[in-house]
Amino acid sequence: MAALTDFAFMYRWFKNCNLVKNLSEKYVFITGCDSGFGNLLARQLVDRGMKVLAACLTEEGAQKLLQDTSYQLQVFLLDVTKSESVKAAAQWSLWALVNNAGVGLPSGPNEWLTKEDFVKVININLVGLIDVTLNMLPMIKKARGRVVNMSSSGGRVAVIGGGYCVSKFGVEAFSDSIRRELHFFGVKVSIIEPGNYKTSILGQEALESRMKKLWDRLPQETRDSYGEEYYQTYTEKLVNLMHTAEPRISDVTNSMEHAIVSRSPRIRYNPGLDVKLLYIPLAKLPTPVTDFILSRYLPRPADSV
Repeated sequence: MAALTDFAFMYRWFKNCNLVKNLSEKYVFITGCDSGFGNLLARQLVDRGMKVLAACLTEEGAQKLLQDTSYQLQVFLLDVTKSESVKAAAQWSLWALVNNAGVGLPSGPNEWLTKEDFVKVININLVGLIDVTLNMLPMIKKARGRVVNMSSSGGRVAVIGGGYCVSKFGVEAFSDSIRRELHFFGVKVSIIEPGNYKTSILGQEALESRMKKLWDRLPQETRDSYGEEYYQTYTEKLVNLMHTAEPRISDVTNSMEHAIVSRSPRIRYNPGLDVKLLYIPLAKLPTPVTDFILSRYLPRPADSV
């Protein structure tokens, strides 16, 4: 048994150390580099000598990243929800595409949200990701390169209402389908499924203000059915979830980097203990058991039976 364990460890170590050749000649395209995972990943890849094409949503984010990095990084503005912007960016000979751009809000109880709230999140997290991928695929196929898609533990089990988990379930499905299709072209597709990491720049007061706007726009009948206590408790739990998150986001970017530079990248990366100890087990349990556990986390509505 000990020999098998040692062999498995050595095999995994070898795979992790077996890197792609000529990394300094490879171009990597990363979306969502204004802050968070994309910003840190761009810096890491530049530090190891790769050529990075960093897409930012804002001029401020682009200029800040450019000032802090070397000549091997190029920045440009990209709105993944606008096809003309995506097509304009599809002009380099790429080795790897990292679909990192994403948003988490608006989120909340589904009944509190509108179709437009869902569309805002899904357009960025899923439709934009698909649009960028389809435009970049000819170059990725030619290079026999990589596609790295940012999903979430929320793509395994829906822990919050709104478009976020819906979009991440879609990212999982799209990634699985293109992985099987592109396998014949020598392209590898990896999915990153991080747990709860602190990447949002939204402060506690701003988040509470957004939840208050959602609550205030509801019909009085809907507010009565949930009750003020439900609103207060739900908001408190959401704030705690976002502001007690794991701060060391390098766990996630190290996974993304490995998916780019390793000759044998994993299909799924699960950075974060909460993913391994909570979300993955919840996703594998019988649905009634998962429902029971997660329902205990939600507050009880005023009009519940």
